[in-house]
Amino acid sequence: MTAAPLRSETRPLVPALMFIALVVAAVASLGAPLITSVATTFHVSLDSAQWTLTVALLSSAVATPVLGRLGAGPHRRATILATLAIVVAGSALTVLPLPFAWLLAGRAAQGVGLGLTALMMGVARDHLPEKRGAATIALISVVSIIGAGVGYPMAALLAELGGPRAAYGLGLLITAIAFVTAWRSMPAAHEGRSAHVNVAGALVLAGGLFLVLFLAGERNLWGHHPAVAVILAVAAVLLLGVWTVFELRGKTPLVAVRAVRHPAVAGANIAMFVGGIGMYLLLTLITRYAQTPRSAGYGFGLTTFVAGLVLIPFSVLGFVAGKLTPRIRERISGPLLLAGSAAIVGGGFVLFATARSNLAELLAAMGVLGLGVGSFSAAMPGVILAVTPRSETSSAMSFNYVVRSVGYSLGSALGGLILATGTGPLFPDDNAYTTAALVGVGAMAITTLTSLALRRSSEGTP
Repeated sequence: MTAAPLRSETRPLVPALMFIALVVAAVASLGAPLITSVATTFHVSLDSAQWTLTVALLSSAVATPVLGRLGAGPHRRATILATLAIVVAGSALTVLPLPFAWLLAGRAAQGVGLGLTALMMGVARDHLPEKRGAATIALISVVSIIGAGVGYPMAALLAELGGPRAAYGLGLLITAIAFVTAWRSMPAAHEGRSAHVNVAGALVLAGGLFLVLFLAGERNLWGHHPAVAVILAVAAVLLLGVWTVFELRGKTPLVAVRAVRHPAVAGANIAMFVGGIGMYLLLTLITRYAQTPRSAGYGFGLTTFVAGLVLIPFSVLGFVAGKLTPRIRERISGPLLLAGSAAIVGGGFVLFATARSNLAELLAAMGVLGLGVGSFSAAMPGVILAVTPRSETSSAMSFNYVVRSVGYSLGSALGGLILATGTGPLFPDDNAYTTAALVGVGAMAITTLTSLALRRSSEGTP
């Protein structure tokens, strides 16, 4: 008698969760293809325009654990709607004819939406049957990755046709639709949970993460003012250390640090951090290589829009891998899946390092990357949630997404740093790309070994 109502209630919930996760990921990625267009339209430097991407990553990293804690309480539906309202308001700021500072404010508001991914997972775990919930959580994780592949070419095309505000207008439209979708479909959370936020701890975490992402984005600081960079790096470590003490001593921590110290969770987050560096590094290398003009002696001189189309294999194969991973998970352990996925990404690095003379080879490397990232992302939530109480789903996954955001930021910065060391008068030497790819192979090897060690430790746990 209860099975039919459950199916009728959950049927529209799954596409709603997927759509919201896809929208917030796609909107947050709008900064990447629009940097040059923003610099031209707003008459600012490329470094200043780069902050349209960095500020979204920063606000995401700060907001995600806060939203994760709020989403663990009885006010999850209100939290989701309020967050989407902030994203819609920020999207409006990016479209209106306002100064550049308001654009940055709008991008920061859009970045807050990335924190909703963990909340979507919490909804799926609470309101879907166990097997379907696990599959949905895996796909939400994948969609939050491939959203960049969906948003990049569309934003680039609109920017070429009507400038950056036309591209940001797309963000306003789809975020408004996402808000209406959430209003109609999001169920209320179960009662009896704590949603208290440690404000002091949140501020300390925000300061530490700001410094980490600032140092990752400001590569010139390391070259021209290394002493200042080192001081800021030490300050970041101290702030994050103080935050950890706050969390361990507080009665209502922002993140359940004690749970994060569980071998399975800690190992998964280490794998996510190192793997995130490698995954975003390869994505950066391929897209930058494709847009390099042939006058540099390599590259294909693709426009921003056409370069965005190179991401299609990444998105398609990533989604396919995400759909298949839950079935494979029934036969293979989560840590072993993480190890295999990391090895696949490593194979993408090898392919890029050895074969990039024609566009088909770049597409193949991007497809391999998508396959590895899709399966890695789909397997990750299962490893963490296997040892996480249901009530802490949003909080546990929010911490993992903070780790991922920092890893992606460092991966992007690492790629830029390696290419900068091999840059001639205008463009990096082709060998610099090979060097960066070999560094990526090392990162994915570490990720693979970490995942295998995680498998051994989980097998040894009684």
